[in-house]
Amino acid sequence: MNVSVTFMNLKSSNHFKDYVHEKLNKFDKLLDDPGSAGVVLRSEKLRKTAEINLTAGRLEVHAREEHEDMHAAIDLVLDKVRSQITKSKEKQQNRRTRINSRTIRASELMEDSAALQT
Repeated sequence: MNVSVTFMNLKSSNHFKDYVHEKLNKFDKLLDDPGSAGVVLRSEKLRKTAEINLTAGRLEVHAREEHEDMHAAIDLVLDKVRSQITKSKEKQQNRRTRINSRTIRASELMEDSAALQT
């Protein structure tokens, strides 16, 4: 996954970059297409904010979370992203099964009407 990390009002840290890369690389298993993620880590007084914009094929996920600790903010925003990805995949799966069940029902009705006519 292509990941870009931006630091705002915060010194650039390889530790946070590696942490985000490590966590986001686990999402490759969930995604159908190769993805890219833009991560913004921001510090404002006592609040630490993590924001992720992830794009993979037709899927676009945006999440933002605030916490006192940057690690906690990153973990919370990743949980939001994971839930959005799984929700989207479940919706796609439900659409596919609904379409397949309609075509099966239509073909069954056509077979039944053909059997009744003979």
